[in-house]
Amino acid sequence: MQIHELEPGFAIADAVTPADLDELARRGFRSVICNRRPGEAEDHPDDRPLRERAAELGLEWRSIPVTPGDYAEADIAAFGEALDELPTPILAFCKTGKRAVHLWAQARSRQAGCDIRALLAAAHAAGHDPQPIRELIKV
Repeated sequence: MQIHELEPGFAIADAVTPADLDELARRGFRSVICNRRPGEAEDHPDDRPLRERAAELGLEWRSIPVTPGDYAEADIAAFGEALDELPTPILAFCKTGKRAVHLWAQARSRQAGCDIRALLAAAHAAGHDPQPIRELIKV
């Protein structure tokens, strides 16, 4: 699991296992957002084992499953609500971190006063190409 902080109180990661949740709790994360779809890969038949382990560790859990590159308005709104409602620090994950960074960028770009340049720089520093994000947020 590789963790990349995008802003204070929010980070993304690639695929997370139940054992990784123990590490997240040790590192002080308080919430987890899962962007993986049930059955998308052999290592993720569903989020039940993750959700159950998160509950055992006292981590807040939110599931916002999306298909890569297919982000509905409801998904973006749900992600923005999760950012506003969940206790921080928050970790969002999918298989590679790409969906998590795309949803974060789209949700944050809709806030008044968003520094788009800083948003794109944070995504780039986390190893994600800012061009697709730029296209998603229509910069």
